[in-house]
Amino acid sequence: MTTSSVRVPDRLTAADPGWTARADVVVVGSGIAGLSVALRARAIGRTVLLVTKAQVNEGSTRWAQGGIAAALSEDDSPAEHLHDTLVAGVGLCDEVAVDILVTEGPAAVRDLIAIGAHFDVDASGAIALTREGGHLRDRIAHAGGDATGAEISRALVAAVQLDPGIEVIENALALDLLRDGTGAAQGVTLHVMGSGQRDGIGAALAPVVVLATGGFGQVFGQTTNPYVSTGDGVALALRAGADIADVEFVQFHPTVMWLGPLAQGQQPLVSEAVRGEGAVLLDGSGSRLMTGVHPLADLAPRDVVAKAIMRRMRDEGAPHVWLDGRMLGADTWLQRFPTILESCRSRGIDPVTDLIPVAPAQHYVSGGVRTDHWGRASIRGLYACGEVACTGVHGANRLASNSLLEGLVFARRIVSALQEDDPVIREAEPLSGADGLLPHAVRRPMQQVMDTDAGVLRSADSLAEAERSLTQLGRADGATPSTEDWETSNLHQIATVLVRHAVLRTETRGSHWREDYPEQDDDRWRVRLVTRVADDGQLVTREESLMGGPA
Repeated sequence: MTTSSVRVPDRLTAADPGWTARADVVVVGSGIAGLSVALRARAIGRTVLLVTKAQVNEGSTRWAQGGIAAALSEDDSPAEHLHDTLVAGVGLCDEVAVDILVTEGPAAVRDLIAIGAHFDVDASGAIALTREGGHLRDRIAHAGGDATGAEISRALVAAVQLDPGIEVIENALALDLLRDGTGAAQGVTLHVMGSGQRDGIGAALAPVVVLATGGFGQVFGQTTNPYVSTGDGVALALRAGADIADVEFVQFHPTVMWLGPLAQGQQPLVSEAVRGEGAVLLDGSGSRLMTGVHPLADLAPRDVVAKAIMRRMRDEGAPHVWLDGRMLGADTWLQRFPTILESCRSRGIDPVTDLIPVAPAQHYVSGGVRTDHWGRASIRGLYACGEVACTGVHGANRLASNSLLEGLVFARRIVSALQEDDPVIREAEPLSGADGLLPHAVRRPMQQVMDTDAGVLRSADSLAEAERSLTQLGRADGATPSTEDWETSNLHQIATVLVRHAVLRTETRGSHWREDYPEQDDDRWRVRLVTRVADDGQLVTREESLMGGPA
């Protein structure tokens, strides 16, 4: 176990709530995970407050192009899906959690269809299944070609809006976890903008709090994540003392459209499914980039492809490589990838006839709030689901299109757990501690530090520089209670833990790549790094063995 002199405050705001709302369950987030929890909680008779940071349909789910993976065909099986997931996770998956995912996944997808989601079908009327990197079977279901997330979000939002037992609070940033005298969760504090009587600082009270806030893509400057992905759920749980795990495993999507050296923020994704249909990566000389790198070539797991791209870019001194999808033809682009086609054409690139410039960018994080197999966090009454959670399913690298499935499956399991956990309503304790705000001006320098020193390729020297820079940025003053400053504070806290884990894990594994430790060390590092904030505010990190018993 290691400790750090870095101190994390236990709250973001010094203001007392000016209003309260109460329900049986508070769900924070409106992607596939949060919406699914809300609907399932209603199915067992619980009232729900669904809190969302922007509009209810603006979560990360709607940006998902690739699809949702499940063993739905007769020539596939959960066992084969499990095998592919474990291979991608390179020794760090929780095999029980993966078995849950692949076994319960097909039924969860069928439930989604029953709610009203429409997937693409083949000539026989069966769900049309395709293949993506790391999968040895066609098991990826799509909707609207490359608009799967948008269709899933549409169906779930429509179902939520029809249920009078779900109250939606939009434009609400979750700040801090409220706890009772026993330490159990009793709600969250919120900052709401433009919602009439419920405006400003308030409290959503419930003995069950489900975090479904998505990832923390805005920790990095180059990302595929929407602007709302500022890690609010992970940071909230961290400040409350919950266990946070696996945040060093940040997946960089290998094929993100390169928009030039000055581009920042959310970048347009070119789905892995494009390579699944036959597109290939080329280097600056026009040679196939992935030939001889991996048996699956352009459909190798994402970490393999991203590393190969970065190394070729470094060798050539090039800012990007090329994706060649010209062989797909106009009909495939129009029918299979209409969103990507329009995104390219709007930027002066016609993928039917042109090469697409691509480079890796931050995409997905495998870690987050550590949970058990029923979505329970280490604080009683606190649950986490979707990208905000670390269920152990993804290990060191998420298999393509497993993320939407994880949100569905573990939403079901959380609500099943609620029926046994019997949460008790108690009075929430007042929040204490120092206000830990950082000014918004810190964000861009922090993102540049993370891109440069803790991004795709890491080393002891680069990570030491990242630690020094983050410590210095953490001393900035001039913050005010505002959404931008609260978000920046969340991002800085997460970046601090991410870099800490990256320093401690002296190996290369999955989506964590150490140039000074290029080999994978199976025996020493078959552990999960878990960090929490101790009572004195210091970060404490322990190793959780994946080989039986404590590390």
